[in-house]
Amino acid sequence: MAQISLERITSIEAKKHELAEAMAAADLDPQDFVRLSKEYAEIEPVAEAAREVRRLRAERESLKEMTRDADEEMRAMAEEELAAIEKKLPDAERDLAVKLLPKDAADQRAAMLEVRAGTGGDEAALFAGDLLRMYQRYAELQGWKFELINASASDVGGYKEAVASINGSGVFAKLKFESGVHRVQRVPATESGGRIHTSAATVAVLPEAEEVDVQIEEKDLRIDVYRSSGPGGQSVNTTDSAVRITHLPTGIVVTQQDEKSQHKNKAKAMKVLRTRLYEHERAKVDAERSGARKSMVGSGDRSERIRTYNFPQGRVTDHRINLTLHKLEAILEGSGLEELVEALIGEDEAQRLAGLDEE
Repeated sequence: MAQISLERITSIEAKKHELAEAMAAADLDPQDFVRLSKEYAEIEPVAEAAREVRRLRAERESLKEMTRDADEEMRAMAEEELAAIEKKLPDAERDLAVKLLPKDAADQRAAMLEVRAGTGGDEAALFAGDLLRMYQRYAELQGWKFELINASASDVGGYKEAVASINGSGVFAKLKFESGVHRVQRVPATESGGRIHTSAATVAVLPEAEEVDVQIEEKDLRIDVYRSSGPGGQSVNTTDSAVRITHLPTGIVVTQQDEKSQHKNKAKAMKVLRTRLYEHERAKVDAERSGARKSMVGSGDRSERIRTYNFPQGRVTDHRINLTLHKLEAILEGSGLEELVEALIGEDEAQRLAGLDEE
């Protein structure tokens, strides 16, 4: 890992001091104060990490001087302390390097979670339901707000597909590596022979878009209204309240029928459409920037098999980072998911740091 220069560290600390002084100005406009506060909140943890690196480096140099001391006892003490500093410094430098990595502009956003049953029929729908509950419980443990926007239940339980909105601090940063194919291996309740079946569900996590992020022209939309229906074609509404919106330039189609009001269904469908269009643009920019090269962890490819949940062995394996945890129940309950999330974030950081060294 390339070493961060003293000049870079000094400039970070100077920037923090400059922002603090600007915020203290008596004639500061309220809007400018909000902008400066945001900048200060972003640089403060970076400046703290920089200060720690500078402190440890200065201490190391001071102790090196002391190891040249003629007094044997003083020299021995300095060597012991120097060894401790030499152990601490690489971690502090890595922490600073990670904080200096370019941020994904969407990391602090809320996220739209989409879960769809894949191959495996009824069992896949039940597994999609398990995954949706896992993310809902994880969101609750994080103190986030989880709202089901649209769901198509299967006849046996679980979901053919479901869309949820998750609001809170740093939602997308934590959940973005969940996109892909999740595979389950278990004996279905309906299986009398006790044979293990393999089925799958697809997860997509998209950063939620605000109205200012995506301009949608009315002329680009085709809006159809129809009567809502429940599982098996059973009518659940006697009015044409369900909404299907087609975005003509991209061909993206969003349907919404959970609400009894056509107005509410249209508002929810537009929220989903905005998010999918925002992701569509992000994917295009990312592909251009990276020459369509995807990193092992962060590709977000919905066709990529990322994880296997094996019930007979009680284990979960994430194939991208070759991590196996024998705590399937805790993971599906949401409490055990954090270990996987942190490991994926750590691997992504390690890859990006290695990429900086190669440049």
